[in-house]
Amino acid sequence: MSEHTVAKVTISLSQELLEVADRLARERKVSRSRVIADLIEKEMKDQLRALMAEGYRESAQENRRLAQEAFPLASDVIMKTTTWEEPNDG
Repeated sequence: MSEHTVAKVTISLSQELLEVADRLARERKVSRSRVIADLIEKEMKDQLRALMAEGYRESAQENRRLAQEAFPLASDVIMKTTTWEEPNDG
């Protein structure tokens, strides 16, 4: 977690979730608060990764569309500006 001002809050958890939080805290040798903060931070990072992946997919689709539009124009320019030599048969 980055260095920010810490606020104390009260939350309500089911007994099952509380037991999971306590177990994770023991396993990781951290406080229950740290476990909960880490899980929230992980969710934030997962959401950011999902948004970035969506952006990359959209960018790839746009790049593909632009390439499909540009290819016929580029080939036309190449065909018109290239000097083609006849092959020698000898």
